Order: sequence, then C-alpha cells, then structure tokens
Amino acid sequence: MPGKKQQPYRHLPAFILLALARGPLHGAAIHAALLERMSNFKPDTGAVYRALQQLERDKEVKATWETSCPGPAKKIYQLTPLGWQRLEYWRKEIELRIGNLNYFLRTYRHIIEQPGKKN
Repeated sequence: MPGKKQQPYRHLPAFILLALARGPLHGAAIHAALLERMSNFKPDTGAVYRALQQLERDKEVKATWETSCPGPAKKIYQLTPLGWQRLEYWRKEIELRIGNLNYFLRTYRHIIEQPGKKN
C-alpha cells in the first residue's frame, strides 16, 4: 500500500550545513560531497541550490565570490554563527526522530514476534 508522497529533501538544509561545517565550499562541491558521503541520499543540483538560496536568505550561510581561479567565478558558501546554531537545532531534532523511530521498530518487532500476529 503506497503512502503519502514523502518530502525527499526535507533534511537537505541540515546536510548542507553539515557539509559546510567542514569548511567553505561552492555549490557543486556541496552537491558532490552529499552524493559521495551519503549513498542513499540523491538530491538533484536544483534542490541543493534552492536550499542554499534559502539558507543565505535566512542568514545561516554567507557567500563570497571566488574569482582568482581560472574559469567562471564560483560562489563560495560558509556557515555563519546562525548557521552553527541551526546545525545544533538539526542535531537535536534528528536525535529526537531517531529515538521515536527506534521506539516504532522495537514495538513493531515485539508485536510481529507474537504468535498469530503475522499476516
């Protein structure tokens, strides 16, 4: 039975902030880092750039233009103090969700292991 359509990139801002916690990066490097480090999380580049724009509007990241390298200029993003605060918020939020999900899994396993409960 299919459920509601999930928001595939709900935690994308959290993962972008986490990538930037390692140091400043440009958008394509952020996208590449997410794909490389998280094999089951495949955000498209458009979603990454939209999330970066929102993070910049929310003053959680700031951007500067890198023009000293050959080729086109690159917008380099880095965390702001507000971004570090938001990263801590995400840590707490995700820990809470993990606790809730673990409760669900433990309870489900317990119910399913009872005789006569499997369909």
